[in-house]
Amino acid sequence: MITSAAPRCAPVFEPLALASALSLCFFAPIVHADDSLPSVTITGARFASDPALRPIGATVITAEDIRNAGAADVNQAIRKIGGVYGRQSLDGSPDFGLDLRGFGANSAQNLVVMLDGVRLSENDLGGAILSTIPIELVERIEIIRGGASVLFGDGATGGVIQIVTKRPVDNTARGSVSAEVGQFKARDLRASAAKSWDGFAIDAALGKKTTDNYRDHNAYDLRTVNAGAQWAYAGGRVGVRVERADSDADFPGSLTLAQFNDNPRQTLTPRDNGTLASRRVSAFIEQRFGAIDAAAELSRRTKVIESNYYYPGLSHASYDSRQTQFSPRLRHLGRFDGLLNELVAGIDLTRWDRDTTAAYSLADARQKSKAVYARDEVKWDAFYHARLALGARRELFDKDYADAVAATAPEHTSQAQNAWELQGSLDVMAATNLYAKLGRSYRVANADENSYRSSTDVLKIQTSRDLEIGVRAGDSQARVDVRAFRHALTNEIFYDPTLNGGWGANTNLDPTERKGVEADADAAIASGWRAIAHYQHVNARFTAGPNAGREMVLVPKNTLSTRLAWVPGDGQSADLGVQWVASQRYGNDFANSCAARVPAYHTVDARYARKLGAWEFALSGLNLADKRYFSNAYGCQAGIYPSDARQLKLSARYDF
Repeated sequence: MITSAAPRCAPVFEPLALASALSLCFFAPIVHADDSLPSVTITGARFASDPALRPIGATVITAEDIRNAGAADVNQAIRKIGGVYGRQSLDGSPDFGLDLRGFGANSAQNLVVMLDGVRLSENDLGGAILSTIPIELVERIEIIRGGASVLFGDGATGGVIQIVTKRPVDNTARGSVSAEVGQFKARDLRASAAKSWDGFAIDAALGKKTTDNYRDHNAYDLRTVNAGAQWAYAGGRVGVRVERADSDADFPGSLTLAQFNDNPRQTLTPRDNGTLASRRVSAFIEQRFGAIDAAAELSRRTKVIESNYYYPGLSHASYDSRQTQFSPRLRHLGRFDGLLNELVAGIDLTRWDRDTTAAYSLADARQKSKAVYARDEVKWDAFYHARLALGARRELFDKDYADAVAATAPEHTSQAQNAWELQGSLDVMAATNLYAKLGRSYRVANADENSYRSSTDVLKIQTSRDLEIGVRAGDSQARVDVRAFRHALTNEIFYDPTLNGGWGANTNLDPTERKGVEADADAAIASGWRAIAHYQHVNARFTAGPNAGREMVLVPKNTLSTRLAWVPGDGQSADLGVQWVASQRYGNDFANSCAARVPAYHTVDARYARKLGAWEFALSGLNLADKRYFSNAYGCQAGIYPSDARQLKLSARYDF
């Protein structure tokens, strides 16, 4: 993703809110089974785990769910099926900003995205780009809401999204080719293929997505290539994957409310644009030593971003970043006297570097982090299927920053933080599970935030005291999951537009909180018919300081998404969805004094598909009522980025 502006920073730093890590496509972690343990199918504590140890309170989206809903990419699947609230992207890409637990403009920094055990989040203001992950390779998506820093580290206060790709089956071959066309010159071409022999497997995927988008000067073009190989042998597995992604985007910029009402398609920045080039090479190894599973991933990513802004003169910037990750870990899973126990311990090592070349900055930013963690979970089948998990993490950060243009001396900073969690669940009656989570999570200011801050020293580490209580009831025919949560935050890292004489700066806020209720419901209402609903109520506010009691900005108190799916089993399928989003504060309204709010809105989407042998043909529509609305607005009735109007699409897919 390439963003057209960073409303949370002063204009000179706008290009910094650009792309983030692109995807790599490992296969799912290796599965071990023996006579004493059930089959392993669910991702648990960063390993493939026993189904009985499915993450507590998690939402799971399967490959079948994705196929039936016709989701074109991972980001859309998370929003459409998982009910996660998303904001329209600023650059015309399909990567909406995902928001778990109401973190508004900072949602990407309070959410960790993992792909087969590899962290996609990076040390800048961009969010993880999911549209480059071939949707055909995805086996399932697990959404874990709430604090999870023990296993996933920095930025996991809002939650974690884990994407697990399909494992190869010996001596099989599969593939698909799909094409989609739509309004605004939208074109999406994808092809994937996989082949496996005895112990050896290869796969490849190609993609090209282009569109002019709804707004003027908002063309977007994405090209992706993914390829991997792996070898499974007695007791282990090794593999390698390479990925390339390139995108070009035109930036339409923001509008005032008056300009939006007059013509939401217009642009005031007809020459701003940017490019992204990302390359990633990854390798993994998994091995069993008796009762111990060992695994490790090594990933190297390079990314070059170019941006051109006119103020009105040309301002060109280039960002060249590199990230290396190494994550070795061990797990023991076994039964002891009727107990199922999983003990996991590991180390996460990350190095991130970025060089900036621009008229306003020649900054060199570096960060190294090293963490150690351990987590143990026990399940008692004989005692109401009770589960209890306890974990802790220690992480150290070293930051270096120097800018030959700035009038400040180079700085070096070391910071450290701890996280812990206690989780438990109990089957209080038939088909009814009560669960609770308690813990501490954290987030460290990234290079972009520290480079334009309100304080002399680097920003303090944000911490959160996390609490969640929930109940899950029902079975495959009808189920409901209701949970209440609270995150009490200290030193929340946020862009405050009231600082620096109205130019704004990144800072540590006075104490804040996120508390509310979430509910998920899923029921078979008739033969071939299924209804799904997701609701979130969140109160995001200051709890101390001069803004005590005031609402946080760009956080709707209520969001509701509902879906009705029809799959009669005769090759036909249909899907109808409605999303409603309540009003919210404008992005600079810390004092809650703006006379207006971002208006509430609702959208409707639908899809009908028909299979004819190996072919599937589909007609889909987004925003069918053609509502004029927006979810990004960074000033009081200004800084508005309009959302998409109605769009109809036709697609064809051939499986072989």
